[in-house]
Amino acid sequence: MLKRKHDKSRLPSRHVTEGPSRAPHRSYFYAMGISEEEIAQPFVGVATCWNEAAPCNIALNRQAQAVKLGVKQASGTPREFTTITVTDGIAMGHEGMRSSLASRDAIADTVELTMRGHCYDALVGLAGCDKSLPGMMMAMVRLNVPSVFIYGGSILPGRLEGKDVTVQDVFEAVGQHQAGNMSDEALRTLERVACPSAGACGGQFTANTMACVSEAIGLALPNSSGAPAPYESRDQYGVASGEAVMVLLEKNIRARDVVTRKSMENAARVVACTGGSTNAGLHLPAIAHEAGIQFDLADVCEIFRDTPYFVDLKPGGQYVAKDLYEAGGVPVVMKELRKAGLIHEDCITATGRSIGEELDLIEREADGRVIYPIDTPITPTGGVVGLEGNLAPEGAIVKVAGIAKEHQSFTGPARVFECEEDAFEAVKARQYEEGEVIVIRNEGPAGGPGMREMLATTAALSGQGMGKKVALITDGRFSGATRGFCVGHVGPEAAHGGPIALIRDGDVITIDAIKGELSVALSDAELAERKTQWVGPRETIYASGALWKYAQLVGSAKLGACTHPGAAAEKHVYMDL
Repeated sequence: MLKRKHDKSRLPSRHVTEGPSRAPHRSYFYAMGISEEEIAQPFVGVATCWNEAAPCNIALNRQAQAVKLGVKQASGTPREFTTITVTDGIAMGHEGMRSSLASRDAIADTVELTMRGHCYDALVGLAGCDKSLPGMMMAMVRLNVPSVFIYGGSILPGRLEGKDVTVQDVFEAVGQHQAGNMSDEALRTLERVACPSAGACGGQFTANTMACVSEAIGLALPNSSGAPAPYESRDQYGVASGEAVMVLLEKNIRARDVVTRKSMENAARVVACTGGSTNAGLHLPAIAHEAGIQFDLADVCEIFRDTPYFVDLKPGGQYVAKDLYEAGGVPVVMKELRKAGLIHEDCITATGRSIGEELDLIEREADGRVIYPIDTPITPTGGVVGLEGNLAPEGAIVKVAGIAKEHQSFTGPARVFECEEDAFEAVKARQYEEGEVIVIRNEGPAGGPGMREMLATTAALSGQGMGKKVALITDGRFSGATRGFCVGHVGPEAAHGGPIALIRDGDVITIDAIKGELSVALSDAELAERKTQWVGPRETIYASGALWKYAQLVGSAKLGACTHPGAAAEKHVYMDL
């Protein structure tokens, strides 16, 4: 590639490389083997969430080397650094889950601090597991530097008795085992084969949902999110991403030029049509918040409501991320959306070209197996639906992908639990009745703290064959792998005195995903009377440390559970200091 000369007079890295006063700074760079020529080039942060916590992240270190090669080939100087991740699959079902959502904001904060402290000019971010994807994208938009996101790739599906299996099957097998329908040996066999490689969970769970978002929103190169982690082609996407960020830097195309209200809407469309994770209803508003864009849960759900669901992915469907990649990936999905006029084509992407220009290059069509044609969708509306009512004045969200229309409404008496552990123990002991609405409260962002996912409980219900016979609502979250009629993000949360804090056993709750309703059969006067009797937030064991700090700062789930005022309140742009 042609060597470029870059004018650093207006780039952040000039503060650490230019002029006689920066001789001490340059001496540090020479200590690391960086040449005079490289010091004179733009500095590109290459941020990864590499760690040995889980297969989602284990390949990121190697992929970062490919990104650095691309940056170097395009006359940039890459500087690799790492940040944390908390992997939901391992954090699930115990106290560790409280760290998950808080880690998203810690990732954004630590990437921001590293970029600011070292005056890097652009950012390529690699992420592998659930919260690390939105966390990395939030940092890009917050800093508003030229940015390219790259996903670490999905895990390959396991094979057992001629069928693909994923970690979702293992979670649900725990319920079958508890119900006496699965032997110890069968469970051990499944757990050994379900996760055969590096990479993030293979269904359209949160990681793959947010990977699709990264392409749809324009921060990632087209089709870069699809190839599974073990594929050598991931290195080619890494090199291309490193080269691409240098082009964006040359053209001064920054993250907020890419992430706009229109591109947020494109991303929400892709979540809906793929039956993506309800967690997107939390992460899309958080990304928008970093750009100063008004785009809350209600806006996300409005787009979900009128977007056809036509990509057949687990957990509601049959296929996994590898199958979507082999069918043409997100570009083919967006091409189908364009046929129905559901894509803003003028949005800029990480290539420097518009979405429309990128889609013009796509020759493949929907295969009719993984990706249905949009005029013959699986269902005419999206796989995720927003709800409102006197039980959720700030809204709630439910995933209906894979749920027949006749099962998309449910009315029943409440059975209330003060935390997930209590609910899980009751489910395990079958201390609930068919037809009930299980209510799990005090699991919101502040009240948890940390807004845990309820996968252990929902998987146990599914494993007991009760997924369609009860419903579940919570001010916490659900995993992208959750199945069944499960409502999350109920707001205001119990800790903030929302109506979910006032529900009692036996209150009749109605969930109607067709009408978009979540209500309790209580008058306004009765709810007001109960509010006067409410004794305040449930005390938690987190009276110090990171989770205490998070609980003090975190805002409403409707607005993305953010921990700072966002771009609307900023008084400077990092790139222009």
